[in-house]
Amino acid sequence: MQWRSLLLGLLLLRLGLHALLALLPALAPGLCVRRRLPFPFPFPPRAPAPGRGSEAPPGRALWVPAALWGSRPRPGGEGYEARYSGAFPPQLRARLRDAARGMFAFGYDSYMRHAFPSDELDPLHCCGRGPDRDDPTNLNINDVLGNYSLTLIDALDTLAVMGNSSEFQKAVKLVIDTVSFDKDSTVQVFEATIRVLGSLLSAHIIITDTKQPFGDMTIKDYDNELLHMAHDLAVRLLPAFENTKTGIPYPRVNLKKGVPPNSNNETCTAGAGSLLVEFGILSRLLGDSTFEWVARRAVKALWSLRSNNTGLLGNVVNIQTGHWVGKQSGLGAGSDSFYEYLLKSYILFGEQEDLEMFNDAYRNIQNHLRRGREACNEGEGDPPLYVNVNMFTGQLMNTWIDSLQAFFPGLQVLIGDVEDAICLHAFYYAIWKRYGALPERYNWQLQAPDVPFYPLRPELVESTYLLYQATKNPFYLHVGMDILQSLEKYTKAKCGYATLHHVVEKTKEDRMESFFLSETCKYLYLLFDEDNPVHKSGNKYMFTTEGHIVSVDERFRNSLWQDILPGEEDRAEKVKPNELKAVNFSSNCNRVPDERRYLLPLKSNYMRQIDRMVGLI
Repeated sequence: MQWRSLLLGLLLLRLGLHALLALLPALAPGLCVRRRLPFPFPFPPRAPAPGRGSEAPPGRALWVPAALWGSRPRPGGEGYEARYSGAFPPQLRARLRDAARGMFAFGYDSYMRHAFPSDELDPLHCCGRGPDRDDPTNLNINDVLGNYSLTLIDALDTLAVMGNSSEFQKAVKLVIDTVSFDKDSTVQVFEATIRVLGSLLSAHIIITDTKQPFGDMTIKDYDNELLHMAHDLAVRLLPAFENTKTGIPYPRVNLKKGVPPNSNNETCTAGAGSLLVEFGILSRLLGDSTFEWVARRAVKALWSLRSNNTGLLGNVVNIQTGHWVGKQSGLGAGSDSFYEYLLKSYILFGEQEDLEMFNDAYRNIQNHLRRGREACNEGEGDPPLYVNVNMFTGQLMNTWIDSLQAFFPGLQVLIGDVEDAICLHAFYYAIWKRYGALPERYNWQLQAPDVPFYPLRPELVESTYLLYQATKNPFYLHVGMDILQSLEKYTKAKCGYATLHHVVEKTKEDRMESFFLSETCKYLYLLFDEDNPVHKSGNKYMFTTEGHIVSVDERFRNSLWQDILPGEEDRAEKVKPNELKAVNFSSNCNRVPDERRYLLPLKSNYMRQIDRMVGLI
């Protein structure tokens, strides 16, 4: 009996020590414990799942003491309710918020120290990266990098959202003093618009906001320099819209010389049709219809080319003939933000036609792309999934989806279709649990990646954040914690965070794309920062497709050129600011009852079904 008493005493002592560790931060907030660790608790070693070897699901790397949280079931399989349900400890949430801020700070500081004024940071070799002048055909690099300090510009409003006024002011002054668009750089119109133009406009709006909800982000003697820079850039992009028979723009333009000779006449639907938010904001701030006019003309041109049979659009079109080169209709690369901007243009500008196009497109997506059972949380059959089909016939074209499609649950939240968003999000989260990242392309039939790299994309984080705002279900805080841990564990490098070359092998590529700071870190931070002005200030905000924050207010619903916008002669109806609430603010959705707030958003049998569908169990 003595050995049993001794064993019981040791067990009680261990539990007491765990409880003491959990309480230390609250009792002595100034005490620094394990400062070198990115999280407040150590990572335990993880054994591979039987029969999976290196493909074992990464699961939950962050160990939480029993005194703080209780027992932690293994990822996948049983114990979903015990793992995800119940309240999320506020002290853990605060630490995760700080960890997300630290992640951004490490990436941003590394860029400024080792890469600025180059466009991007190479986090493995701690140096900067710009356009590939030796190989103009290297579009993966040259489409994005224009030799204009891309990462600094793209990160501006993240600094503001995190309340770092001193660094925001310093960064804005650096942009004003050092960045010029008078460069012999050929860039993709879409990338320059969403990353650079959108960020300049967002930062300008933050600086000139009389309420200053994020703290004092004003700039002494500011004379609308960022707005002037945005105007300069947009003027340099305008040649892409010239000499095109359809009104659909060329995909690329040289910032100094215009459209290059022998330019490609083929462009993707998302690239040509996702310019309206940024161009529309610029037009309405300047009182110049030109930019909104060309962007809106491109959207309407694409819309006019949809299939008469299905109502669907393809993913690649010839800008001169209007013929579809790529006939795939899906929600991922080449199509994604086209649908996103139909809705967000309506939210921001209140143009009824944008909503009508979106509703029509959403109805056709449901009719032809959606597979699986009718309801997310009840009934028999496979989980709902959106597949790639032929735009003319609606027939399945392949058995893969790509990581960009993970944005769609967030878009569904904005229109109030929360139940369907829950199911699709669960599918992508299951893939993340298996690999600790989202492969760029995943074959749902083979249960394996088709394209195995992960460039630190934000789409799953974005949808997680919006679903949490819609449901306030702590499940999504757990999802965010999983994502944060995986990024720290698998992508952190010597001088920042690196693209995963292979999600199974966890090998790295020497690139940190700018959207990691502008989107991935921002959405993670906002997920855990309950008291952020985005949530508490009373202002209405919308995020662009690059995650740049813009206020939804009256000035963007006023225009002086209604009579000259294409096809708007008989459309005077506008949405008033207070009428946007049900569309724009997911917290007003009543699809998820209060009694489900602390239950799993998806019943455990359906969650298990999805885990099994991706080979997690």
